[in-house]
Amino acid sequence: MTGRKQFGELTKAFPDHRRKRVAEKTTVLLEEMTMAELRKALDRTQGDLARGLDISQPAVARMERRRDMYVSNLRRVVEALGGELEIRARFPQGTVKITNLGADEDTRETVSTQ
Repeated sequence: MTGRKQFGELTKAFPDHRRKRVAEKTTVLLEEMTMAELRKALDRTQGDLARGLDISQPAVARMERRRDMYVSNLRRVVEALGGELEIRARFPQGTVKITNLGADEDTRETVSTQ
């Protein structure tokens, strides 16, 4: 690997202000990802995800291209990748976690009137 350096080695020579800018941009990039980017960042293949969801790999490919999907399907994908889906609404007054979207019927809590 003559003439090649790891990125971490290159950034050591950056001035502090430039390293800070790179770190800030990295944080922003990691906060916003498509479903395919998230799957790749977690080092998972479409086949891995398909097996976790009990669907075909082409179905995963179609799902990753979709612009819109049910919250319940998104929750299943996130859980199959080892995560937990949270949906939050941001308002000027603050942030609210929405708690009843995409839950399976049998996992919803019911309130007894007795």
